[in-house]
Amino acid sequence: MATNCAKAEADGLFDGSLRLRQPTRGHRVGADAVLLAAAAPKIKNGLIVDVGAGVGAVGLALALWNPEARVALLEKNPGAAALARENIALNGLENRVRAVEADLFDARARKAEALSEAADLVVTNPPYLAPGAARASTDPDRAMAHMLDEGGVEKWLRAALSLLRPGGLLVAIHRADALAELLAALSGRLGELRVLPLFPREGEKAMRVILRGRKGSKAPLSLLPGLVLHEADGRLTPVAEEIHRRGRRIFED
Repeated sequence: MATNCAKAEADGLFDGSLRLRQPTRGHRVGADAVLLAAAAPKIKNGLIVDVGAGVGAVGLALALWNPEARVALLEKNPGAAALARENIALNGLENRVRAVEADLFDARARKAEALSEAADLVVTNPPYLAPGAARASTDPDRAMAHMLDEGGVEKWLRAALSLLRPGGLLVAIHRADALAELLAALSGRLGELRVLPLFPREGEKAMRVILRGRKGSKAPLSLLPGLVLHEADGRLTPVAEEIHRRGRRIFED
């Protein structure tokens, strides 16, 4: 598949502590990646896998915040994977981070890359659009990033869970209106589940939801008070500003 490889100068996230090269147009790093990274727990050591990593924003942020952890950036788009490799070098993380150019649903590839049931933490921002739910973008990179394969988000999450060791943690961000599908996909596989709604503004319905749980746990689900991201005038709320600029953690661990 052809990909858009035109690159801008490196952008900075978290007050410039993370540097990223990404396409000048098409799919680019957005607020969901920032929120996903901020929702992940601290990992003293072990393996973190960023599933559907794109150019590597989430996994690289977690590598910076967890200096003893190893990180795998799993991405099937060749153009995005190439940029992820550049971003690993740009941030000086070659000794702990690697880009894995492979399909999440390819069990042989997962095993060959030593990812099956190996991760202490999996983070993922699954594509949002189910097959047939919307017209795919004419930009191939954007279409790949936004459109789910047949099997939908359930297939994606179950494959992501196959990367987790028993007792490992999954953190995901997705559409709030897909919550029933998300919970069905994780039922019986993930416990100690925390569900955090994300509201664009006070009084508006949630548009995103963060889920965080532990593989194999039997602990019950917790529905948490939501996080409001913007003031009425569109500015970030103080908490959201701290998350976007300084990587403030969303959960208290």
